[in-house]
This record gives sequence, structure tokens and C-alpha cells, in this order.
Amino acid sequence: MLYYLSQFGDLFYGIPAAKGLNVFQYISFRALCAGLTSFLLCLIFGNMVIRRLISLKLGQPIRSAEEVHRLNELHGGKKGTPTMGGVLLIGAVIISTLLWARPDNSFVWLVLITAVFLGGLGFYDDWLKVTKKSSDGISSRLKFFLQILLAGGITAFFLCSPSLRDQAQALYIPFLKGPLITHMGIFFTFLFYFLIIVGASNAVNLTDGLDGLAAGCTVMTGTCFGIFTYLAGNYKAAVYLQIPYYYLSGELAVVSLALAGASLGFLWWNCHPARVFMGDTGSLAIGGILGVLAICCKQELLLAIVGGVFVAEALSVILQVASFKITGKRIFKMSPLHHHFELSGWKESTVTVRFWIMAIVFGLLGIATLKLR
Repeated sequence: MLYYLSQFGDLFYGIPAAKGLNVFQYISFRALCAGLTSFLLCLIFGNMVIRRLISLKLGQPIRSAEEVHRLNELHGGKKGTPTMGGVLLIGAVIISTLLWARPDNSFVWLVLITAVFLGGLGFYDDWLKVTKKSSDGISSRLKFFLQILLAGGITAFFLCSPSLRDQAQALYIPFLKGPLITHMGIFFTFLFYFLIIVGASNAVNLTDGLDGLAAGCTVMTGTCFGIFTYLAGNYKAAVYLQIPYYYLSGELAVVSLALAGASLGFLWWNCHPARVFMGDTGSLAIGGILGVLAICCKQELLLAIVGGVFVAEALSVILQVASFKITGKRIFKMSPLHHHFELSGWKESTVTVRFWIMAIVFGLLGIATLKLR
């Protein structure tokens, strides 16, 4: 909404002070301000939110010793740490986006609706876990059904828009100048979007198992998509780099950096030893936001590179389950992957920092692909 301050610069052009308000029309300026705003919101209100969660006795349930004895030894001391801290992170993203993004951009609202929808789903899941005092929350069938509804709504948004319909059905991959597939059709477009959104939200959810792990990786991923969305919304830059141009996606740089800033601010409270966990409230919403950002700038497959840590965590679970069902043997000591390294003798803080390092490496690789076409 602060974007409209730039109009006062034109209205009172003769006044030097008013002329400076024109800076609010630049996406780059507002994106940086959104990142700083969301960071400060998490920093300022974090302690208050934590105290409130504690007063409501919203402590994180820890897996019982019967489920996994060694992991219980490592994480047993975290029992009672407040969860649902994602309300702080996602709240900061929403507030800073509403302040700094243009409210007439439909892509911005698409991302915000996704954040609220999946954040609400995650909140309900966390609530069930806390009230039942169990690691079991919402049923997988209900979660899957609601995610299908979300993916269907997003697909309908693109396919019902004449200006977005054709490009939405194109499939772009890194390293190629043009689309690999120009027309996927309605069904495969829906299936593709569903896989991106559900895959991203569940991958971040699986990553959120150690203090600061998911939040730290999100800082880099959000920053990268701040770059991708800005370039995709700038016609000259998109043509020069030979990447898909979406005229609405530039404004999503504000959302992307708001996500990165909020994750950095949340990390202040979530770093080891964590005072609060984001829970499914935060992780499902973060993954959904990243998935929709990738769709809106036509860099869906690039998300798999930039979010390489999230992908590795999800793949470790898939491979572990598949191996056990087919051969009766496990590939890893435990999945997701971060638990494998924990049970191999790495300290929690060591696992987290090394995964952060890999998140930075994957992010730089993703940025490098912009010139490899």
C-alpha cells in the first residue's frame, strides 16, 4: 500500500521533499524494505508471541521412546518447547507484503491466499498434535484432499485468465532458451501444479526437524526467488537472459524478500537451542509460498535446484520407504536425511549449519543457470 506514496511525488512535483517519494514506485526498493520490515516484525514481536504460546501450553510433543529410542535421547529435552511459531513468521510475511506490495497485483494475492490456506491447515494439524499430546495430527487423506483443492484453484486461476492461459501450460526447464513443451493441456497442467505445490510444502515440512534448519534454508531460497521473480517481471532483463516473461511476477520480489526477512527474524528465536518451533503452521505455508512463486515466474523446475536441501530431505523419505517395502532393508539410519546424520554422530548444530551451507551452494547454482541457456 505504501506504493501509492509515489503518486504524491508526481502530484507535488515542485516540492523537493515530495519528489523523493517517487522511490516507492521501484520494486527493488520496496522488496528490500519488505525484507527489513518482516525481519524487524519477527524480532520485535517474537518474545511476546513465544510467551503467549507458552501461556496457552502449546508445547511440541516429542516422539515416544518406543517409536525411536536414540532420537528420543537426543531431542527429549525439547519437550514442551512452544510450537505454532509459524504464526509469527507467516504473519510477518503477510503484514510486510500488504505494506510494500502493490495491492492491484493478482499474483501477490495468489501467494497470500496460499500462505493463509496452508498456514491454517498447518495450524489445525499442530493443534491436534498438541491437544492429543501425540506426533499424529490431521489425517493424510484430509491433508491431501485440501492440497488438491488448493492446486485446483491455482490451476483454474491461470487457465481462466486469457493473458496467462497459454504460458501457464508451457513447461520450461533450466538451460533451454524456449519451452520444452508448449501446451501441456488442462489435466497435465493441474497435475504439474499439484506436484509443485504439494511437493514443496511437504518437503519443507519434512526439513523442519532441527532447530533453525528449515528457517535458515528458507532465507537463501526466498532471496533467490526474489531475484528470479524480479527478472521475470522485467521485460528487458527477461529477454536478455532468455527466461520466461510474466508481467505480473516482478511484484513477487516483494513477497520473496519478505519471506527471506521473516525467516531470518524467526531464526533469531529458532536457532539452537530453539525457544520456539515453527510447526506445520510455518513449514507447510513456506513450502506452498515457494511453490506458487516458482509457478508465477515459470521457474518451477529451478525450485528443485535452489531448494536442493528440501528436495534431498523429501527424497530420503521416499527412498527409505521404497527400499524397506521392496527389500526389507533401510538405506538410511533414519529419515528424513538430517536424522541420519544425527544418528551417525553429528551434533545437531553441525547438521544444521552444514545444511545451511548446502542451501547457499544450491542457491548460487540456481542463480548461475540464468546465464546457461
